[in-house]
Amino acid sequence: MAARPAARVNVRRLAALLWIALPCAVMAQGQDIPLRGFQDGINHWQSGHGTDYPRYAPDQCRQIADNLVALQRRGGGWAVNQDPQRILDDAAKAQVLADQATPGGSFDNRNIYTQVSYLADAFARSGDARYRDAAVRGLDFILAEQIPGCGGWPHSVPSRTSYHGHITFADDVTSGVLTTLRRIQREAVFGFITADQRARVDAAVTAGDACLLRLQVRQDGVPTIWAGQYDRTTLQPAQGRKFELPALVTDESVGVVRYLMSIPDPSPEVVTSVNAAMAWFQAHALTGWRLETFETTPEQFAFHRTTVDRRLVADAGAPLLWGRFHELHDSSVLLANREGERVATFDDIPRERRTGYHWYGTWPQALITTEYPRWQQRLARTGAR
Repeated sequence: MAARPAARVNVRRLAALLWIALPCAVMAQGQDIPLRGFQDGINHWQSGHGTDYPRYAPDQCRQIADNLVALQRRGGGWAVNQDPQRILDDAAKAQVLADQATPGGSFDNRNIYTQVSYLADAFARSGDARYRDAAVRGLDFILAEQIPGCGGWPHSVPSRTSYHGHITFADDVTSGVLTTLRRIQREAVFGFITADQRARVDAAVTAGDACLLRLQVRQDGVPTIWAGQYDRTTLQPAQGRKFELPALVTDESVGVVRYLMSIPDPSPEVVTSVNAAMAWFQAHALTGWRLETFETTPEQFAFHRTTVDRRLVADAGAPLLWGRFHELHDSSVLLANREGERVATFDDIPRERRTGYHWYGTWPQALITTEYPRWQQRLARTGAR
């Protein structure tokens, strides 16, 4: 009797079937697809909707990826401040379907590039072409929205406020996009990207890197750090929301420096930029003050509810502290109320903004103590200047 021919196995289909049956942790040898990039948007969603709603677990990657596909607009973008772990009921599914026709999207709160990365990982694990196609549409949206003439990215498109069209560094818009584009250049998980798209990614990275170097704010000719937003025509620091006055921004400048240090073979201009920013961080750290959060009478505001308040406390042993914003001309700490009026002290900011915004933080600390010295050692080994 003739032997039966061996059955042919469709490996990709088998992987997809296993994906349905098994959680992420099993499929990926103990690792979920990271969700940390979505945390800012999730926090904003929960601020407006509460936390008492059903959610998928982090290892339910298939369901989360399905949500991202459903939430994507037909033009390739995503709305800001969504929770991709939210379990959609019938009413929510109907609303999501209707919203797909809405044009544009927002890069605010680490949006769009985060979805592209997650979907690429989901496709690599499942072989589900819907995830690949959604990632491609998202990438096309990213590339199409790079601001010509400079190379940064806007807050949101279409622009619905005075600041949505600005070149945006706040919330890691431009540095976050560039980090993802460099990931596309080098990681096998993005192997599905076409040659044409790869060429466009390369051009976008070149233009974006030049944008970062060009927009580093200078004081008396000395490079410092970066502003939160820039006017796309004048390339001058610009205002965001009323209380986000034109200023040097510490938090997101840390993200820019991290991105520049991630470049494998940095140019002398990149090295100079990083060194200058690090010198600024070290020169403008605040000493002898600790930001204290303490419990007090609960209060409900228009955009958040709080049971705490914050204050600056004199403490000689406190870790280094930086203002979120520093003045463009002299790097002094800049504080404002919600109406955009400068105030002299932290106590002068009403509780709503003291607890609803981060005016002080330790953002550059890890750069100073660990990451920058390690980067300098790497450059010394490779002979870079």
